[in-house]
Amino acid sequence: MPQTTETDDRRVAAPLALPEAYAHCATLIREHDHDRWIATLYAPESQRPALFALYAFSHEIARIRALVSEPLPGEVRMQWWRDLLEGEAKGEPQSHPVAAALLDAVARYRLPIAPLTALIEARIFDLYDDPMPRLSDLEGYAGETASALIRLACLVLANGRDPGGAAACGHAGVAYALTGLMRAFPWHSAAGQVYIPADILARNGVTRDDIVRGRGGPGVHYSLKELREIARAHLKKLRGLRETVPPAVAPAFLPVALVEPYLHAMERPGYDPYRTIIALPPWRRQWTIWRAARAAR
Repeated sequence: MPQTTETDDRRVAAPLALPEAYAHCATLIREHDHDRWIATLYAPESQRPALFALYAFSHEIARIRALVSEPLPGEVRMQWWRDLLEGEAKGEPQSHPVAAALLDAVARYRLPIAPLTALIEARIFDLYDDPMPRLSDLEGYAGETASALIRLACLVLANGRDPGGAAACGHAGVAYALTGLMRAFPWHSAAGQVYIPADILARNGVTRDDIVRGRGGPGVHYSLKELREIARAHLKKLRGLRETVPPAVAPAFLPVALVEPYLHAMERPGYDPYRTIIALPPWRRQWTIWRAARAAR
């Protein structure tokens, strides 16, 4: 990469060549989002760069909270991405590798801007320590983040045309997002973030303060059990919509094949939501995605 001067995540540098920008996105996803990286290898080679660009954009937005000490600078960073997508970013957006690749992918596949800016808006929630109010709010958050990303990936895989399957994208994204949030529970609770909806917590006699102080007790386990059941309900609906998903867009859905193994791991004896790291051996993760790809064909 060219030499840069860091201002924040926006870099001051000469514009990058697109192959270099796309390569940066692929490396970013291989290092930080291995599920989607493996799944993308089952996409046609010509379409992989745009998929990596989409996933890298999502990663850039998701990591903003970790880069700032308070919400306002985080909102400034998110506004820069919003301005970028709306053609109003100041400076030289093409010098940021993810920005350069994303803009090219949007133009190449005629991707809509609204879902990308809605993803940014949804992620503003991450910057604050407010509890998720209701299950419907959590499902909406998942829909505007994970589901939208699957839908955009489908558009890339369909070469910019609408392949259908929007409802399937919705259920797939919610199942995947809820599972990911439960897997991230140890880090979120330590950082003061609670994504379990307040209405579920209330039913189980738990408050946000209980969770961030590590004293939720059985109520936390019951609340997470409810979320697992909800994730599985979305998986069931997704299976019922399988015929609406063309084989060409199957790579966008492949990470969802890991949801059930992750949920099952949370139900093993000795599971401690505050300390247990939910992960799969690399061989099993690759085999699970391979099997899903084979079934889709």
